[in-house]
Amino acid sequence: MEHNHSHGHGHMHGHVHDHAATGNIAVAFFVNLGFAVVELAGGLWTNSIAILSDAFHDFGDSLSLAVAWRLQKVSERPSDSQYSYGYKRFSLLGALFISTVLLVGSVFIMKECIGRILAPQEPNAQGMLWLAVFGVLVNGFAALRLHKGGSISERAVMLHMMEDVLGWIAVLVVSVVMLFVYVPILDPLLSIGISCWVLYNVYRNLKATFRVLLQHTPSDIDAHKLEAEIVALPEVESIHDLHLWSLDGERNISTLHVVTAKPLDCGAQVKLKEEIRTVCARNGIDHATVELETEGEDCGLTHCSH
Repeated sequence: MEHNHSHGHGHMHGHVHDHAATGNIAVAFFVNLGFAVVELAGGLWTNSIAILSDAFHDFGDSLSLAVAWRLQKVSERPSDSQYSYGYKRFSLLGALFISTVLLVGSVFIMKECIGRILAPQEPNAQGMLWLAVFGVLVNGFAALRLHKGGSISERAVMLHMMEDVLGWIAVLVVSVVMLFVYVPILDPLLSIGISCWVLYNVYRNLKATFRVLLQHTPSDIDAHKLEAEIVALPEVESIHDLHLWSLDGERNISTLHVVTAKPLDCGAQVKLKEEIRTVCARNGIDHATVELETEGEDCGLTHCSH
């Protein structure tokens, strides 16, 4: 019996989502760059070394966001002769880049915090208060918009914006306290706590990114359940050589060999393939490649033992 191939394509995360992700990262870039300019002016006004340092830190982050934005834009390109599955994984490069920036930045901030604990500095608390309120509102807006996205790249950028939000909440708390009590050590202590939270989430995001790059089975798919549902279909005796992976953490791919008890005519093959594609889609698979073969037929795979 001749081998038959079937391809199923899911459209649950189509071009609309891709453009939304690119738009969300673009918003984060412009918010970050604009606020870095405000921080620079505010740091000079309040004579706060912490705010000036964060301003230069944000200018560097703007560069990383620009790279992530560009890579997310590239990921929207359709498949071609060079990338047969498309450019989806380019968004993962953006996630890796910005996660690395967050990692290095958090370590640098913790180092600076230790220095400030040993040598406390007194900034302009009133000026810090107004800048903190503005910082929370602006960065909070960008973080909320990114929170709605589901891509790994968006989550990485959202972590960056949340780092800024939490940082400005810390500045807000410190500035309010400093209006009444002189406790300069509070600022670096809160910053260390925020950096630990960021590092933990960077670890989680990097872990998810590398799982996709190493073609780990998507965590939202139960391979045993999928196999059981396909085997339960009429005409299906067994399946083998089942492979599951993800393009970018959202779009899941599958290939599998399906063994039937007897040869099927063309109409029966089409019907069975459609049923298998439906089962795959129900289990979160956007693209399924199915090969049909009969019991005892040599499928051409040397490792196959069905």
